[in-house]
Amino acid sequence: MPELSRRRALTAAAVLAGTAGALPALAPAAAAAGHHDSHETFDEVYKGRRIQGRPAAGAGHHHHGAGYAVFVDGVELHVMRNADGTWISVVSHYDPVPTPRAAARAAVDELQGAPLLPFPAN
Repeated sequence: MPELSRRRALTAAAVLAGTAGALPALAPAAAAAGHHDSHETFDEVYKGRRIQGRPAAGAGHHHHGAGYAVFVDGVELHVMRNADGTWISVVSHYDPVPTPRAAARAAVDELQGAPLLPFPAN
């Protein structure tokens, strides 16, 4: 059995790092394929709260949500799309979800009946 040299160890580490780096790049595409409604309009009642989402009209208002607006009971929930394709909101910032609809539902869950207050825009 050949002895493990430094060169072979570094080569193996580079191959593993390259493989591991490719997997996250494939994950967003796979996640997006399973969630076709990420940019579709939605309007529903979730746990007694009206949640809505639609492409944002660029009326001079900067949206981090890739041109998408989400509302809870008529109040805008600021959402942002992450580089990996997941979505977060100001209410559930540390819990990424696959779609804006899921972000609205997560916000309703987190609010636990409290009203969503308007977020001051810069």
